[in-house]
Formats: sequence, structure tokens, C-alpha cells
Amino acid sequence: MTEPMIPPVDAPAEANAGRRNMALLIQLRWLAVGGQLATIGVVTGVLHIHLPLAPLVAAIAVLITINVASLALLRRGRAVTNAELTAALLFDVAALGWQLHHSGGLANPFASLFLLQVVIGAILLTPASSWAIVVAALAAIGVLAVEPTPLILPPPYAADPMALYLKGSLVCFLLIAVLLVAFVTRISRNLRDRDAALAASRQRAAEEDHIVRMGLLASGAAHELGTPLSTLSVLIGDWKSAPDLAKAELQDDLADMDAAVRRCKAIVSGILMSAGEARGIAPEMTTMRTFLGDIVADHAARFAGHIDLSDRFGADVAIVSDPALRQVIGNVIDNAAEVSPDWIGITASRDGETVVIEIADHGPGFAEAMLDGFGQPYRSTKGRPGGGLGLFLLVNVLRKLGGWASAENRDAGGAVVRIMLPLAAVAARESEGA
Repeated sequence: MTEPMIPPVDAPAEANAGRRNMALLIQLRWLAVGGQLATIGVVTGVLHIHLPLAPLVAAIAVLITINVASLALLRRGRAVTNAELTAALLFDVAALGWQLHHSGGLANPFASLFLLQVVIGAILLTPASSWAIVVAALAAIGVLAVEPTPLILPPPYAADPMALYLKGSLVCFLLIAVLLVAFVTRISRNLRDRDAALAASRQRAAEEDHIVRMGLLASGAAHELGTPLSTLSVLIGDWKSAPDLAKAELQDDLADMDAAVRRCKAIVSGILMSAGEARGIAPEMTTMRTFLGDIVADHAARFAGHIDLSDRFGADVAIVSDPALRQVIGNVIDNAAEVSPDWIGITASRDGETVVIEIADHGPGFAEAMLDGFGQPYRSTKGRPGGGLGLFLLVNVLRKLGGWASAENRDAGGAVVRIMLPLAAVAARESEGA
């Protein structure tokens, strides 16, 4: 038996990470636009240094256009690729180089902002794309060394331009430090979210592979059991009509045996149906109230104690009966019957478009370790091999249908398992009803 094939990369997690990274670049670019406008205002209005406003404002307009286009890209809902992130950062490098070229070139203390873009590229992009950002930044610095537009300083600063440069460098350092801390913190959180999603995806893949193996084993066992069960059914029918076994006591025992065999055959048929081997059988149309009522009635006929059914569902809804769902709900009831042979409480209610089924018992409740690992395979307090698969199957069947399950211990003693199922997952469509 081969090991489960776990995908090395989770595509949805990568797609979400790309979109989050692009959103972060958009936020940083808006900060850059605001900072550049504020800097132009301070330099021209407070320091009275002349700046060529037309090319500087044109670069800001380009950055705003890139942001609007990036927002439109995010609204399309598709994944953001590495090439798109690289292109966005190259535009940022070009815009910064253009602005510095028209404001003193390398003599401008804000030339160090190229370092911020290099660090961002190293974090967000693939190695090849990161080096492309480095090459682009070096090329921009090389261009800035060739005849940039010099800044004409007014008399208060012309005598000591180095003092103004040092003050600008301090502002640039503080700006880079603050943005890097904020940026790296956000990126680290994005990476943690992606890793968590990837780990959950791998766990889900392993669990689904486990379910496939169990399904194959169950299907094979059902095939093997079909023939001996049919033989037993025929023999019991012959014994019922035998004159030597006409005593009432024996007939009662034979009737019980016949009922048990019929139940085993029904279970086998249900397993084969769930495995997709009952071909040509139309899906069974029923209602949610009838579906739950049949499950409870089936278990009440075999349960010595009392099953207390509280129906708070409201208006009934037509559904398609799902054998797998029926089986896992029955498993929870069977588990409750084992630990609470005198009473089981079942409550059916509705929370908007979600069915809520609560199965309570008077048993010893769940251990803390069981609650922490609820739904994981082979976690059981019964102490027998293969135990703990009932809740594992419950969680995975519900997950396939878009639902979920939880468990907790009751204040009055015992435990309750809560099943939440979207009605849309089992609701009958008009075509199915027809």
C-alpha cells in the first residue's frame, strides 16, 4: 500500500499570499504618494527650495495609475503572479529614479530609498526576480550619476549643503526603518497564514487518502459479506418452515436472526451505495424532518433506553437523502448509546440556512485530549483497535458537504456532539424532484 500523495505546494494558499502581497504593495505605494506630496510641500513651502514640479508630479500621477490598475487586478479575484509583483516593483524603481534625477540625483539624501525596494523584492519575489530588482536599482543609480538636474539651494543652505544633506539622510533613515518594520511584520504574518493553510491542506489530503483506503476496505468487505449473508437468509427461511422447528420460542429466535441478517444486508448495501457501486438507483427524495425521523426511529427500535427527540426545525425542507450522512449521524447515536444506555437526547433546529443537530448523552463525557483532537482518527477511549473512526468520518463527511462538527461536555454531565450542515448541500433541486 503506497503512502498518501501530499502536494508540495497548495495553489489556493499561494494565490492568497500573492494577493495579500500585492495589497501590501498598494498600501506602501499610497504611503509613498502621500510622503512625496508632503516632501514637495515642505521643500518648496517651508525650505523655499525650487523644484521642477512638472516631472515630479507626473511621477506621482504614474504611481497613482499603477495603484488603480493594481486594485482592478485584485478585484478580478484571480491569483497575482510573481511576474506581476516584479513588474509593480520595477515601476516603483523607475518612478523613484525619475524623481531623483529631477531633484539632485545621488546628492539627494532620499536616494537610499532604493534599498527599501531591494529588500521588498528579496522578501516577496523569487530569487531571479529579486536579482532583477537589484540590477534595476543599480542601473537607476548609474543613470543618476549622469547629468542629473541639480538642486539650487537658497542662501541659508548654500553655505553648508552637507548639513541639509545629513538632516535629509536622517529623515530617510527613519522612513526606511519604520516602513521595513511595518512591512516585514505584515509579510511574516502573511507567510505564517500561508504555512498554516498549507499544513491544513496537507493534513486534509492525508485524511482524504485515509478515507479512500477505508472506503476500499469497506467496499471489499461488503462484497465478501454479501454471499454468506444471502446464504444465512436462505437457511433461516428454510428453518422457519421446517416442522421440527415449529415451536414458538424457536420461531421467535429465528425471527430475531432474520431481522439481524436483514439489517446486516442493509448495512452492506449502504456501504456499496456510498462507494458508488449501487448503479441505476435514483437518489432518494425525502424531507429533512423525515430523514432525521427515520434515523431516530431506526435506532430507537434497537435501543433499550429512551431517545428524547426535540424537533425545533421549523418549516420542513425537501432534501436528497445522503447514505454517508445518514451513516455518520447514526455512528454518533451509537456512540452515545454505548456510554449512556438509559437516555439519549437529540435536538434538531435551524440557524438561518444551517441545520443544527445536537446529540447528548448521560455518559462520562469527553476527555480533554479528545476534545483537543476532535475528529482525528484513532482517538478513542474505548480501548479497542480501530476505535475513534466514527467521529473522524463524521468530520470529513460534513466537511465534504460544507458543514462542520464540534463536541463539548455538558454542565449536567455527559457530552453533546453538535452537527452543523448547510441546507444548500442536501437541498433537493427542482430537476431532482421531477
